[in-house]
Amino acid sequence: DNFLNAGILTDLLEMEGATVEIVENGKLAVERFERCEPGEFDAILMDVQMPVMNGHAAAQAIRALDRPDAKSVFILALTANTSAEDMGSSVKAGMDAHLSKPVPIPVICRTLARLTAKRAAKTAGNETKV
Repeated sequence: DNFLNAGILTDLLEMEGATVEIVENGKLAVERFERCEPGEFDAILMDVQMPVMNGHAAAQAIRALDRPDAKSVFILALTANTSAEDMGSSVKAGMDAHLSKPVPIPVICRTLARLTAKRAAKTAGNETKV
């Protein structure tokens, strides 16, 4: 997003206890994720409309990386585009959720909690199969 909005979102997320890192475009997001240690990032909040590489292309590139967390890191689309077609594009790109801007911090927190619970339930279900 623009610098001002990204700064505001960063401040609000940090007040909730998150550690936040901002990059300026989708290509840099992919490069940063590629360089990080596995598990360093729990979630990526991805603006869909970014310069150089848009959020959908960046999400697809992250999901295609050959590393253990590329398929599991949560990727949330943040966008003003809210049509069913836009949401479908986010899902097709490998994003876990599609959130409409401006996104209230409680919505981000609830979304991440829901995704985490869903993953935990799925994992627990797999462990109990015989």
